[in-house]
Amino acid sequence: MEKNQPKKKFNAGAVSATVWENQATNKTTGQPVSYNTISLQRGYKDKDGNWQSTNSLRVADIPKAILVLQKAYEDLTLREFEGTGSKDKGSNNMTNTTEEEIVM
Repeated sequence: MEKNQPKKKFNAGAVSATVWENQATNKTTGQPVSYNTISLQRGYKDKDGNWQSTNSLRVADIPKAILVLQKAYEDLTLREFEGTGSKDKGSNNMTNTTEEEIVM
């Protein structure tokens, strides 16, 4: 089974919101459906200097989290408004993932 790859990623410093497109089967109709989810993470370096990630935020991370979540929401809403919905053009692999750095 192929691993799901991110569709788009928004970064503000060490805080990121990643948009995922997921596939499921409608329980009533049995038809395949796709839906989007958003994961929120904060990157940090551990005591050995290796990058790690967590879902825990510090107080100073909250404005960045709000910003990246808002950008992800805008992207998904505009995509639906333009009629493409979750059926984005292109394949669903990491080389086609769009990543946006937000400068604060």
